[in-house]
Amino acid sequence: MNKKTIKDVQWQKEQALVRVDFNVPLSKGKITDDARIRAALPTIEYLLDHGASVVLMSHLGRPKDEPDPQFSLEVVADHLATLVDVPVMFC
Repeated sequence: MNKKTIKDVQWQKEQALVRVDFNVPLSKGKITDDARIRAALPTIEYLLDHGASVVLMSHLGRPKDEPDPQFSLEVVADHLATLVDVPVMFC
């Protein structure tokens, strides 16, 4: 099987859309365990180091019926910004 990995792509000036598992535990709006965020760092840093523009997608929790602010990933984006050396924008 000839599966490609991120190391088989020339990332300079390319965009990478990465699905990450940032469904982290929260208590009172604070992350209680950032292991899932830290587990994604090698991939994120590899892409950034090789010139990629990185877009991350994830989910948080399971809101019922409609969007619920308590499940916003903004707290995760803020935390990620403390772990990487590039600005993190939340959409």
